Amino acid sequence: MSARAVKNRGATAPTVQDVAAAAGVSPMTVSRVLSGGPNVRPEKVQAVMDAASALGYRRNENARSLRPGQRTGLLGVVITNVANPYYAQVQLGVEEIVTSDGMRLLVGNSGEDTERERALVNDFIGRKVDGLIVVPAGGDVAHLRAATAAGVPLVLASRQVDGLDADVVLVDDEGGARDGTAHLLAEGHRRIAFLGNRLSVFTSRRRQEGFERAHREAGVAFDPALVRAGQNDDVAAHDVMIDLLALDDPPTAIFSANNRNTVGVLRALAEHRSAADSMHIVAFDDFELSSLMPFTLSVIEHDPRELGRTAARMVMSRMQADDERESEMIQLPTRFRR
Repeated sequence: MSARAVKNRGATAPTVQDVAAAAGVSPMTVSRVLSGGPNVRPEKVQAVMDAASALGYRRNENARSLRPGQRTGLLGVVITNVANPYYAQVQLGVEEIVTSDGMRLLVGNSGEDTERERALVNDFIGRKVDGLIVVPAGGDVAHLRAATAAGVPLVLASRQVDGLDADVVLVDDEGGARDGTAHLLAEGHRRIAFLGNRLSVFTSRRRQEGFERAHREAGVAFDPALVRAGQNDDVAAHDVMIDLLALDDPPTAIFSANNRNTVGVLRALAEHRSAADSMHIVAFDDFELSSLMPFTLSVIEHDPRELGRTAARMVMSRMQADDERESEMIQLPTRFRR
């Protein structure tokens, strides 16, 4: 039987028997090949590996030590940037909830790369995690659909994915960005720069929508040349801010859509103190020592640890066998702090 025929039989995860049928060998041979056992002819090894790859078969690392229906006590967490303190707080929030139930975390960093995210999710499922919390990188999410089809509870944290039926916990990105930008406009600023992540990132897109919405509501046009989306770290944000300061008509205020961009903005202003003296910055997401910055700085704050706690509660609720509720979305509020 071909791998395609086996794959099309249903949405359930492929088994050793499926791999054996596709490769034209016995299930025992499949097990021997995948465990690295000797005395298997090279052509059969290749046939098994090709079939396993075509089917998307994941070896169950814990199956031999588990009884049917027994939990592993493991929760898989995929974040996008391990260097960002924001996600460390999200992880701590998850830990607060799940460790009280005796669970342990498997944590991976996708680096905003869909392929790395896919590999992490597949590995976690292979280890029989009881649930998944994922900050999705965007792009193809077939691996997340496969996880939910296989019955693995999934919660998306901070970002939503169109067309994926899963629980999600978000921050009020658009509303917070709108409020922060409206504050700058009310102060009389008319040249406000926007610095954010690439627009394929869910949060950046929503925060830019809030930035633009505030301008529309105030009847003020914004200059597209001042909108810079695509900075994933503080180094890139620093360079963009230097470019903005060099314009013939530079911005008088900055809306920074995340803490990495904010750090880059502040570094650039520290090098150009004459410009910093008259610049008002509104930063989405708080960061350490923000209250000590020698600049006019306002923060759109929320609690990333509460986001983690909420995601953990949602996924643990889905672990209950009788939980057949439709997927839900929870949106956490923001607060403007000058």
